[in-house]
Amino acid sequence: MVLMSKYILFAILQGAFILLSVLVQAQDQAGFISIDCGTSGDSSYTDEETGFTYLSDSNFAETGENRDVSAAYKLLTDEKQLWNVRSFPEGTRNCYTLKPSQGKDTRYLIRARFMYGNYNNESTVPEFDLYVGANLWDRVVIKYSWTIINKEIIYVPSSDYIHVCLVNTGLGVPFISVLELRPLNNETYVSTEGPLQLYKRYDFASSTDRVVRYKDDVYDRLWSPFQTDIWKPLNTSLKNDTSISKNSYGVPFAVINTAYTRNRSTSYMGIYWSSTNRNSKYFFYMHFAELAKLKKNQSRVFNIYINGELWYGPFSPPYLRESTIYSFSAIETDSEGMIKIWFNKTRNSTLPPLVNAMEIYILKEFLDQETNQTDVQAILNIKLEYELKRNWQGDPCAPKAYSWDGLICSFDTTNLPRIISLNLSSSGLQGKISPYIADLTMLQYLDLSNNSLSGRVPEFLAELPSLTILNLKGNNLTGSVPPALLERSKNGLSLSVDSYLLGNETSSPPSNNTSSADPGYSFGKNKFVLPLLASGFYNLKENLYKKKNENFRTTYNLREDDSGKLCRANLSWFNKLNNNEAVFSKQQLHHNRITKSNISHL
Repeated sequence: MVLMSKYILFAILQGAFILLSVLVQAQDQAGFISIDCGTSGDSSYTDEETGFTYLSDSNFAETGENRDVSAAYKLLTDEKQLWNVRSFPEGTRNCYTLKPSQGKDTRYLIRARFMYGNYNNESTVPEFDLYVGANLWDRVVIKYSWTIINKEIIYVPSSDYIHVCLVNTGLGVPFISVLELRPLNNETYVSTEGPLQLYKRYDFASSTDRVVRYKDDVYDRLWSPFQTDIWKPLNTSLKNDTSISKNSYGVPFAVINTAYTRNRSTSYMGIYWSSTNRNSKYFFYMHFAELAKLKKNQSRVFNIYINGELWYGPFSPPYLRESTIYSFSAIETDSEGMIKIWFNKTRNSTLPPLVNAMEIYILKEFLDQETNQTDVQAILNIKLEYELKRNWQGDPCAPKAYSWDGLICSFDTTNLPRIISLNLSSSGLQGKISPYIADLTMLQYLDLSNNSLSGRVPEFLAELPSLTILNLKGNNLTGSVPPALLERSKNGLSLSVDSYLLGNETSSPPSNNTSSADPGYSFGKNKFVLPLLASGFYNLKENLYKKKNENFRTTYNLREDDSGKLCRANLSWFNKLNNNEAVFSKQQLHHNRITKSNISHL
């Protein structure tokens, strides 16, 4: 215990790493999500090797097509999950939505697996992007039709939903074979700088020469065998999984029970990687356990160097007890783009170094924030209530390039993205105006026009503090506009409703109106609001023009419309309006629908 405290203190002083030796308890499959992407219908089955129950992805993805890989490729693997895929020929971004039972602020291992298997008989492997949440996880590059690609990331979500999305980059149709989520111990793989993407995970001197996973590994990590003739293998004759005490990382017995040490023919023990990315930062997790019962005159003490700098040491692995050394801060490559690790025994050590297992992760600096969760839940409830068939997948606002159709969001560096505009015009909506709209508290623009909405205009619309444009025309609403909403229309809100909803405030449309539809004018004491005639002009920073001077002459220059032509509305003919205040939406100016006769009654 004194020795362990000494190491912890040393690690804190160095500010780079820490030594753990805490017993870990066994874990069952609670919280595991295993999805066989592309399997038929709502089917599920139990994998004989792992005991996992694999589910169809029908409840996790809304789009895509189920396809089987070619028969010849099924013979290359006994993993049933790789025998089919879900491909996404439609849309740019297609997403899976995971809802882990542990919810947000839990550390998860997320793994996506891919085997092309010539499922489309085109013999052309695609290339596409993989996102988690609002950020790019990695690019999926597949070399051969039979290549199996595993992408892993350790991720802590800020919401109860995790979106895993495939993005078409124009280099072929995205697809996926398997998607898996595994909860981890929250005290492990801690990174304050961002998620950790797996680079390598090694089982040194593997006795089976096969990938080790669950049931051997309680967290279902995939340990790849690392074999070399340069180093000397060590192992024990132990058979009991509890023979080696585990710490919170829980390296499986099949992995920690073997190790490499230095050959007598070599004076050093080192390993390096030359294909690393110079722009990436790396985290290392090294796992050790002494496998030999040392005699009194024997010792195994060594230092660990990375790129020529002392990383940890001196260190002596405890007998039959797992110890993990890991970095607190990221490590960069050397000037040649390489990472070199050396295990050097100390002068007084009688035995060479050993190493049992190693994990290397790439730091992912996720800069894009996900949408405010109140807004996310509100818009999901609206989608569910109206049974919207739009391609609304993944995060509603982020990344900005893939925000949902009909939504406009606010973005800044200090706050989460918020939904400020919702355009559901002509969307086939039925039923009442959804009460979940009230939860979109930053909403500035709302267009529900030209649907089949019924019931009364709800009071809560007047309570949306930022609302400046509201279009409810062309529905089957009943009753009258709430007084609070009419009052808001006299103080800056541009309100467009059918005239029969205006009660005592209504007036007949101007005589020169040639439209067969009811324009729905709403009049106040000294101002009026004209109906909104288009719903796609929402990203204006200033939507109203107010003028109280008796004489004025103004020309508006507006941005290009959908046809690419710059629209102008010349108001120079507005003269001598007494002391009345005219309120005009720039939307109407854009469509040149304001005429002299419109204001003749002033």
